[in-house]
Amino acid sequence: MGSTRIQKLLQAAGLGTATLAVAIGMSLAAPAAMAKQVIRISTPAVPEDWHAKMWTVFKDTLEKSAPGEFDVQIHLNAALFKQGTEPAAMARGNLEMSAISAQDISKIVPEFSIFTAGYIIRDPAHQQAVFNGPIGQEAFKPVIQKMEVTPLATAYLGTRQVMLRDIKDVKTPADLKGVKLRMPASKEWLFLGEALGATPTPLAFGEVYLALKTGTIDGQDNPLPSARAAKFYEVSKEIVLTSHLVDGIFLSFATKTFNALTPAQQDKVRAAAQAAAKYNNENRIKDEANDVEQFKAQGLKIVTPDVAAFRKAVQDKYLQSDYAKIWPKGMLERINATK
Repeated sequence: MGSTRIQKLLQAAGLGTATLAVAIGMSLAAPAAMAKQVIRISTPAVPEDWHAKMWTVFKDTLEKSAPGEFDVQIHLNAALFKQGTEPAAMARGNLEMSAISAQDISKIVPEFSIFTAGYIIRDPAHQQAVFNGPIGQEAFKPVIQKMEVTPLATAYLGTRQVMLRDIKDVKTPADLKGVKLRMPASKEWLFLGEALGATPTPLAFGEVYLALKTGTIDGQDNPLPSARAAKFYEVSKEIVLTSHLVDGIFLSFATKTFNALTPAQQDKVRAAAQAAAKYNNENRIKDEANDVEQFKAQGLKIVTPDVAAFRKAVQDKYLQSDYAKIWPKGMLERINATK
């Protein structure tokens, strides 16, 4: 509404110039007050998960660094978009933020599959060093170009360990020969199980507990918090700390929307994402350490195998496969050399 029209209306109502000034000021300020950038966040994480709580850290951090500039809306439990559909939603402009997996990325950027292979990332610290350094910048370029999403930070998802229903004192891959190891039902996961030296057996997660109890399978691999939540310790006797897959998810922003922000806003959004990932990582690492002690207290045998032997056997298996043919030349060596 123009100031002239407001003046006529006020004069008709018998209001004075002071009221007129206030009204004009409010009319001019209204568009600016409504100019907050909406950031819709979609995640399948449940409220109790660190991956859910980290988004509140993102929101709070951004509100402190850029008060009044953003309207962050967090949607948990896959209430906004189903898991796996977030990257397409961001590319279409229907979603601003989510955390996407290496598996999601490798469907569109095949060379990114190197980060889904066993023993590529050694531990959470190595994960951060790789993705926050030159390798990460290089690996994320085709993600930004082909998927139209911009990764801002890497959140630690967990380290997969082997859990066995009977004690086998596993030290090397040879000790897993003949062991029926449950793996998720995809060729990539089954290949990893085979590379570990076991006999991979596809099985739905919900069927694992009974299969361990009855001996249908000899073991399974999962991060320890997942194994604890599913109570696999009740039907297992040994945990082998193979640490064969250090998994992560990438806090990502829709590229078109991100590029439309000012450089200062981009810096603040990126810093908030890093703060959120750091919060998640620290708490998840503590959980895993506590789980080891809890499992010991429950009578399970904890074995630390020859991880170097496992890493060599698994990487050799991958390098001889078709998977490695699409990996960027020299990338594996650069990742291994990152400290």
